[in-house]
Amino acid sequence: MTEIRELLLSRIRDVADYPEPGVMFKDITPLLADPAAFSALSDALADIARATGATKVVGLEARGFILGAPVAVRAGLGFIPVRKAGKLPGATLSQAYDLEYGSAEIEVHAEDLSADDRVLVVDDVLATGGTAEASVQLIRRAGAEVAGLAVLMELGFLGGRARLEPAMAGAPLEALLTV
Repeated sequence: MTEIRELLLSRIRDVADYPEPGVMFKDITPLLADPAAFSALSDALADIARATGATKVVGLEARGFILGAPVAVRAGLGFIPVRKAGKLPGATLSQAYDLEYGSAEIEVHAEDLSADDRVLVVDDVLATGGTAEASVQLIRRAGAEVAGLAVLMELGFLGGRARLEPAMAGAPLEALLTV
């Protein structure tokens, strides 16, 4: 696993002062452009999906779509997108959550999850944990069980894990990298 971590870290680019001064943005596009690194990432997350006994993978808009879809395919599972409000046609369930300055809302198709599903949530980054926490609440409201949450990278200094762990109710929270 050390080799995979080193490969992944070597393909993440730091971009200073983006999206605003003082922020060091972690850009994963070089990782996605490298087939060996992207494949290693997909395999590592698919291993987590299998280990949790997941039956579905939820990807959070937008980079969670990029990571979650190949994970679902590799693990032989269905993929469910969780989108920003107003982006899905048909009947949806929604979950509002607070941001640093304001609020947001995410949605899932109501019929995509059932009581028989164990769901692994996949995203690129765990930062403050707000979107991930809302997705966990949304999955439970849909009647499904949360099998775990897996991210490429956790920004430990933002405290997302501490916020999210109570909502996880014992389900695993896996980060391949912590920065």
